[in-house]
Amino acid sequence: MSFTQFNLHPQINAGIEALGYKTPTPIQMQSIPAIIQGRDVMGLAQTGTGKTAAFALPILQRLMNGPGKMVRALIVAPTRELAEQINESINEMSRSTKLKSVALYGGVSKNPQIEKLRQGAEIIVACPGRLLDLVAQGVADLSGIEVFVLDEADRMFDMGFLPEIRKITKQLPEKRQTLLFSATMPADIRSLAKDILHDPLTIRIGNDIPVSTVSHTLYPVEQHLKTALLIKLLKETDTESVLVFARTKHRTTRVAMQMKKAGFPVSSLQGDLSQNQRQTALNGFREGKYRILIATDIAARGIDVTRISHVINYDMPDTVEAYTHRIGRTGRATKSGDAFSFVTSEERDLVDSIEYVLGKQIARCTLEDFDYSRPAPAGSGRVRHPMRMPAISELPTRFRSSTPVKKTASYHMSPGASGRRSR
Repeated sequence: MSFTQFNLHPQINAGIEALGYKTPTPIQMQSIPAIIQGRDVMGLAQTGTGKTAAFALPILQRLMNGPGKMVRALIVAPTRELAEQINESINEMSRSTKLKSVALYGGVSKNPQIEKLRQGAEIIVACPGRLLDLVAQGVADLSGIEVFVLDEADRMFDMGFLPEIRKITKQLPEKRQTLLFSATMPADIRSLAKDILHDPLTIRIGNDIPVSTVSHTLYPVEQHLKTALLIKLLKETDTESVLVFARTKHRTTRVAMQMKKAGFPVSSLQGDLSQNQRQTALNGFREGKYRILIATDIAARGIDVTRISHVINYDMPDTVEAYTHRIGRTGRATKSGDAFSFVTSEERDLVDSIEYVLGKQIARCTLEDFDYSRPAPAGSGRVRHPMRMPAISELPTRFRSSTPVKKTASYHMSPGASGRRSR
């Protein structure tokens, strides 16, 4: 299978070839023909499955005919990073055409964005707040929108953007094609989909199960020992690029500073940074200047780096769906990846749920020569409760796997080790 089967315009095919795209992903295989036919589509797929090209290529195909230099397609994304990523991808795909895309998001000056709109663009990729602001000023005109895309709809809900999305849809022509992409489908998103989609084709890829190319490992550890464990683990593991998730902005910054002091090429990504600082961190991570990026969930939403070899949950997420989103950033394009998770005794229920989705127990590992008995700093208020993870025989039947798993496998790699642990 190749992209030629979609019979796209030669100028669009030239952009596909320049990007090195060879074989369509499952979401692209199923979405592109339906979108080209003009159907509304609800796509349910994990992060990293190729959703951007799945909706962008048919949009470009549609816009090759008809008036130019007027906004005919609108893509709404939850974060600045994701909006910029989508915008860059579209402009790369359309490099051999005359079609232009412009990104609209807050945190930076409006003037350059307004100037690009005035120069003429067929596609807007926007975050809700800045888009509504420019619409209210009469700068962004949505009256000619033919295709409306809502990307990462579940994250829109998590960030409280649903009221803004409903305001945006009221500004759009009633007769339009609408595409909604999401990794999960909570009740509020189902309600929104029912309101804005007409007879949609539902495409479900992956069934919310983490990709099979990722190996999962748990590292039971007390909260106050996490940074020390992270530093030792990374010193003894051969990695390419590592994405580390922390729960709060403050913790993200603190852990990054501690790792810099330990000599690691590291940067952080969190909501308090300016847009220039965020872009510098992202570009440095993509280009290899920083081998490690520490980020919060929301700040990491726009990260699209295909060579991430490891995702590390410094702090576990709140839900299984969030875990799936996180680890979906490694193991892409049939490459193998590793998901390491630091877990405390309070997170046993979440671990059980993740194992239920995976259909097997996750290996528990400890590092040799690491002092797990070190007490918490005085005044921290934490009381140590030794963590004990359940054996397979203690798990309900639905959590058990036919493949034996070591309960507390000892895992040690010397600094000169060749790479991933044997499996």
